[in-house]
Amino acid sequence: MADQQDYYEILGVDRDADQRTIKRAFLKKARQVHPDVSDDPDAEEKFKQVNEAYSVLSDEQKRANYDRYGTADGPQGFGGGYVDINDIFGGMGMDDIFSSFFGGGMGGSASGRGRARRAGRDMAIRLSVTLEEAALGCKKTLSYDRLAPCEDCGGRGWDHDGGEVSCKTCHGTGFVTTVQRSIFGQVQSSSPCPDCHGEGTVIDHPCEMCGGQGRTPSHEKVDVTIPAGVETGYRTRVPGYGEAGFRGAASGDLIVSVEVAAHDRFERFGDDLHCSITVSMAQAALGTTVEVAGIMPDEAVKVTVPAGTQPGQTVSAPGFGMPRQGRGGRGDLVATVTVEIPRKLTGEQRSCLERYAQLAGESVTRRKGVGERIRDAIDDIMD
Repeated sequence: MADQQDYYEILGVDRDADQRTIKRAFLKKARQVHPDVSDDPDAEEKFKQVNEAYSVLSDEQKRANYDRYGTADGPQGFGGGYVDINDIFGGMGMDDIFSSFFGGGMGGSASGRGRARRAGRDMAIRLSVTLEEAALGCKKTLSYDRLAPCEDCGGRGWDHDGGEVSCKTCHGTGFVTTVQRSIFGQVQSSSPCPDCHGEGTVIDHPCEMCGGQGRTPSHEKVDVTIPAGVETGYRTRVPGYGEAGFRGAASGDLIVSVEVAAHDRFERFGDDLHCSITVSMAQAALGTTVEVAGIMPDEAVKVTVPAGTQPGQTVSAPGFGMPRQGRGGRGDLVATVTVEIPRKLTGEQRSCLERYAQLAGESVTRRKGVGERIRDAIDDIMD
């Protein structure tokens, strides 16, 4: 449904709107239609439309493609260095981000004042790279959603005339105490203050953009460098690009976990690359050299097959495997040899093989000559 509508129309902005205007419009719309705050039966679908529109228009590359071609991917998609991440673990998707945003981000049991929970949480992303990218190393631009520091108030939570003051409801304690009568007498209980959410402080003149949190849902981009030789499971940490802290507190980190995709020719074992090569039975017996395309760009690897190589035997080309991350040098290229047996032979080829078998003392099925085949045919007719 959303792809049939104009993204600018969905957000209610002009086509030349700047990024701040687009973000303001997105937050305003999202506050109205998010399922956590709206009673509209179509709220979930409407929020998906608003989120999709913002995801495209908040990204310069996607927006340029959309303006020119009518689709965020453009005519040929994105280059290999741009990755739009949907797989976030230990973090949140946009819907969860808004749920946290509407709840003040202060969920969980309170064992003390809310200030102890102001720091943002780490977020984790899975990034898939090709074996070639893992061999060379690469730089990726990751596009993802998070709670980011509010641009309007600089993460403080209040505007130029505001500030942080003690909560009058709990008198700065972060908790309210209630007393109830029961058959056992008076029962006293304590719970987080409903006005300051356990913070003990409230904002005077809160920022209009973030509502006093100092952070807003945002579509972010960050560059990540992947070193040469990485293996699946490699992790790199980007400080400060996780969930933003509450009212200016420290942000969490973005943890990028790398997965190296399977390759169509090579199988990786540590720093070694395994592949298969095919030689003829004569090449296996006499020895030969086979040229294999390596993992590096335009790399041609000459693999020596010694005389007498048997089917299934492996041969190596040292130094043509994967780079050894952080240690220098490269592993080996290891090739498993397949010996191809010809299914059809010319008369000359068969004669040569029969001669070889005779010299080797081997028993083979001998091919009959033309005269023998004629005599056999006459004998069959006479019988």
